[in-house]
Amino acid sequence: MKVRIDDNCTACGLCVDTCPEVFTMGDNKAEVLVDTVPPELEETVQQAADECPVEAILVE
Repeated sequence: MKVRIDDNCTACGLCVDTCPEVFTMGDNKAEVLVDTVPPELEETVQQAADECPVEAILVE
């Protein structure tokens, strides 16, 4: 699984709270810490994407 943050991110921090192993806060938006999401974190990353208020988390 791959994940990225698009420019719609409002830096609310919900993804970081949900999965700090994959997401961190950058200067103006959230950032992804890994190239490929480990299998054991895929469900949590999907949860973060589903709960993102501006749908800025794109899962591939």
